[in-house]
Amino acid sequence: MTFITYLCKRYLREVQTSEMFMTAQRTVRTGLVASAIVSSWTWAATLLTSTEVAYKYGISGPIWYASGAVVQVLLFAVLAIELKRRAPNAHTFLEVVLARYGKGAHIVYLIFSFFTNIVVTAMLLLGGSAVVNYLTGMHTIAACFLLPLGVIVYTLFGGIKATFLSDYSHTVVIFIIIISFVFTVYCTSPKIGSIGNMYDLLVAASERTPIVDNEKGSLVTMSSLQALIFGIINIVGNFGSVFVDQAYWQRAIAAHPQYAVKAYLIGGLSWFAIPFTLATTMGLTGRALNIDLSPFAISQGLVLPDVAVALLGRAGGFACLILVFMAVTSASSAELIAVSSIVTYDIFRTYIRPNAKGSEVVRFSHITVISFGLLMGVLAVLLNLTGINLGYLYTLMGVLISAAVAPLTFTLLWSKQSKLAAIVSPIFGFCAAVSTWLAVTKAMYGTITVQTTSQNYPMMSGNIVALISPIFVSVIISLIKPDNFDFEATRQIQKLDDSNQSAIVPEDQGEVAETDQAKNVNEEESSITEEDLIALNKSSRFAKVSSIVLSLALFVLWPLPMFFSKYVFSKSFFTGWIVVSIIWVFFSTIAVGIYPIYEARVTLANMAHEIWRDVRGKRVPNLPTTITEVEMVSEENIVVYNAEKKDFA
Repeated sequence: MTFITYLCKRYLREVQTSEMFMTAQRTVRTGLVASAIVSSWTWAATLLTSTEVAYKYGISGPIWYASGAVVQVLLFAVLAIELKRRAPNAHTFLEVVLARYGKGAHIVYLIFSFFTNIVVTAMLLLGGSAVVNYLTGMHTIAACFLLPLGVIVYTLFGGIKATFLSDYSHTVVIFIIIISFVFTVYCTSPKIGSIGNMYDLLVAASERTPIVDNEKGSLVTMSSLQALIFGIINIVGNFGSVFVDQAYWQRAIAAHPQYAVKAYLIGGLSWFAIPFTLATTMGLTGRALNIDLSPFAISQGLVLPDVAVALLGRAGGFACLILVFMAVTSASSAELIAVSSIVTYDIFRTYIRPNAKGSEVVRFSHITVISFGLLMGVLAVLLNLTGINLGYLYTLMGVLISAAVAPLTFTLLWSKQSKLAAIVSPIFGFCAAVSTWLAVTKAMYGTITVQTTSQNYPMMSGNIVALISPIFVSVIISLIKPDNFDFEATRQIQKLDDSNQSAIVPEDQGEVAETDQAKNVNEEESSITEEDLIALNKSSRFAKVSSIVLSLALFVLWPLPMFFSKYVFSKSFFTGWIVVSIIWVFFSTIAVGIYPIYEARVTLANMAHEIWRDVRGKRVPNLPTTITEVEMVSEENIVVYNAEKKDFA
């Protein structure tokens, strides 16, 4: 990724101003944003926990994991387009909170945001280090520190653009490995070899070890009470990890307004294939092959590596290691940029140096990336020492962070929410959620320990209270004394002054010029025309309708009727189910693997042409880099260079 960043700088004239580092100049297109969404949402838990619930609950587990976690990404498309409409120049969602409510609310949501980043990062490293330790024997503490190192390097060099590029490459690798697992299980493996054999083995496994609370104890039924409870915990908890995580807002900010909604919808539907297909294939294979694991090993997420090794030996272990490494590093990169943005814009430029310009911001961002990268390792080590594992933290996260979801959503969507409501409701929701979680644990099990608090019913109770209670608090307070916000203050958020980071304009403008962000801020802000506003309003309506319809279809209309039907799959129905999962993963691969290349075909052709010019010694030296180097390039050479570029195009 560092090398690709160098190529972009050398041949596409990308200069790391603060705006480029944090927002990629808000120009990223559909395919790349979609692949970035898939990658940043593919945590270690996506691979490990989804396979775990398939192993524990049967075929219903992957559906409840996938549908419970995709709904938030689909619904976030609404916030993505509203952010473009109401705060087009924002760098973080916290800037919107500050502009609307002031510093009191800003500090409250700053704490929730940091908490979210810490929880997500902890889950990434806990899952990743457990798998690395299990497959290679590397000490868990060493794995906790080594995993973030490479991420820090390419994030420092390339900012969010490097993150997008790494997201794309990692996503492609993940889908390739998933497809290889699918063909191994259903085509080439002597242990299974076909969908029919898989069904027969699962029926035998169900008779041998019936699944508690599943219809007839079967692995091949959607009627699973524990899977449904997990699905509820999953959907509630993941609202917090999407809506309060700056990493998702960062992608909305970086996306071109024209592509934001489509990117989130395509990304969400493409991501669905990962837990759906991978967990259905590998989790059920664990049951079919009668792989026996302890409850602690299961909660650590070790079903996937065990099954991979059972299928393919050392090659399977290596493939699983690469799979988890891709997920951990890519999502970690997204979290690094997210934390860097928050610390830089919402702490450094808000409370320490309000007049800081581009070079200062980039320098402080680099310091933040390094610091948080190291903190990631320390945090994961501490959690490992306390006995907290991936499964525990995954189900707990909603209790800790989902209280901020509703008031934060109202901040962009409801003009009547008052400042008091925005401050009180998340604090009340957090306190109520933690109290409910612990009270239910005490009432049901008589003692509060890591083991008892990790049970499904206490976790579900705390998660639901965290998400729902702030809605009532915010609405009641706001109706008593409503606000009447017109969002003009959020539209006045300005891009950063990059006047101390001069650069060359793109070559298609045919000349050398100084990029002075301060001089162009007003011009850029006024570039949103009436036609643009009409298009944004249309996109907003489309986002609301499509995201709600898809969410209802995937979380309600598909799984719930099958749960209440108590239907146990026949062999033919099971075959159709598996075929659908395979088709879905292939369409997803096309959407986030091939489509981004098609979108970038002109840029890739230009880069190839420039590399060829460079090889033949015909490239204009050092064009372009910074204003101080312009003196090295004669005006005549620049004119000839750009003329040849236009001829090529």
